[in-house]
Amino acid sequence: MTSKWPYRYQLYKHLQANTQAIYAEARKTAEDLGLLPEFRGALGLTGAVSGCHGLLSRAVEEAVNEVSRKVLPSAVLDEQLRDLVKSHYGDGYDAALVNTCEAALNTAFDVLCMPPTLGRGDPYRARYLALYERHLHHQGAYGRPFPPKYKEINAERGEAAGEYGVQGKRAFNLDTVVVKPAGATYECHGIKFNPIPNMLHVDAAATLERVAEVCARQPELMAGIASLGYDTPGYGYGEKDANGAPLLQIGLAEIANHYDIPYIVDNAWGVPFIGTDIRKTGAHVMMYSMDKASGAPTCGLIIGKEEEMVLIRRALGIHGARYGTLSSHGKASHVGFDPGKEALAGAIAAMRILKDHPEITLQALDDLYRIVLEEFEALPTPLRSGWVIYKSVNCQSVELNYADSWANGAWGLPIFSIEDMYAGSHLLQNAMSQMGMVPTIAYDANIMISNGVGNLDEEGRLLERPTRLAVRGMFKIMEILGRYAGMIA
Repeated sequence: MTSKWPYRYQLYKHLQANTQAIYAEARKTAEDLGLLPEFRGALGLTGAVSGCHGLLSRAVEEAVNEVSRKVLPSAVLDEQLRDLVKSHYGDGYDAALVNTCEAALNTAFDVLCMPPTLGRGDPYRARYLALYERHLHHQGAYGRPFPPKYKEINAERGEAAGEYGVQGKRAFNLDTVVVKPAGATYECHGIKFNPIPNMLHVDAAATLERVAEVCARQPELMAGIASLGYDTPGYGYGEKDANGAPLLQIGLAEIANHYDIPYIVDNAWGVPFIGTDIRKTGAHVMMYSMDKASGAPTCGLIIGKEEEMVLIRRALGIHGARYGTLSSHGKASHVGFDPGKEALAGAIAAMRILKDHPEITLQALDDLYRIVLEEFEALPTPLRSGWVIYKSVNCQSVELNYADSWANGAWGLPIFSIEDMYAGSHLLQNAMSQMGMVPTIAYDANIMISNGVGNLDEEGRLLERPTRLAVRGMFKIMEILGRYAGMIA
């Protein structure tokens, strides 16, 4: 499709000028569909948004309530968690629970990558390598960006700037070497006009060659490798081996082993047991945001190899007292990340469901995927070009990527940046709010839809009507945006 605007930024200027008209159409459409007022504020397309968590199943709620009025040392629950993880992954792996996934990342980078601060002599600097991929401000922001052209890459990603913002979490004397995956592109889009990571065509083998070359230039500085742990093409992990493990993650683990450094995986939206398998990728530690897709209360889970987990558990104060007990919940550098016994009990209950009854969540995912495919077919034909729709078992989500609607010089559906989300100019997410729904994660032409906010029953089974209405409402917003972009009349 050609455009009536010579330049991309002019399209987004036009959308910004028509913001209120777009929102008005969204509200009217929601009323026509029946979203308003029946489901106002009680329905969304994901439980993975940090500001509005998914609802707990009855079993998880009961587990939390049971311990809330019981005298029970947290170490008892900690050992139950360890036993559960070891029973699935093997005795060579261990686990720890913290209060958020970001706390898990903070602990891992401080413990495994940050240079020591004690002892005589001048401190030294260390570097970890992070792929330039989506939401780099999570897994890639614990060091000073290198090369210097990336020094502001995380500046606008958060609610505050400076020391109170994302850049204030940098570890002592640690750098982040930013590497672009081969095949990724970074064209500018959005009302908050910024480079958009398009990871749809990442070449795993070529990327690994690039990573190995960068590590070889500075072997004495390398302290770790970090990436996301997702399994979808829109995040750059579409190429897999016969076991379903992303080739890029397998290769990163091999490079990390070559340099005797840890491979740290941020799998925030993933689920343990049935998601990306740390044994198959070879990662050293993997983090989960358990309230996103696993059905637990707010907390973060770390699963990793025992060598690394001993260090992490020591920093959290749960490895055992200094005189030799097996478990503790005492003082240590990262004791502020203690999740509390209610989160421990809830996480254990949610994990037992995933381990012993995966068919519940997998069936809900299959039902969601079916509805998405059916509702997608209702989009006007000109708007259906260039989409990739993928069912992610790891994220218990359906990924919709429309970056290729801009392929070969065509003008496609409007793309909004993550900076749009923080700046309040993300029209797709904002229009969902105008419809009375909880917005989903939808930046960089990549939409992730998952269950959990008003569309599941108490057992975790999908409710057809609210799910279909929510998905239909989201596609109607895409139709409205396509009209204002000049793609349809």
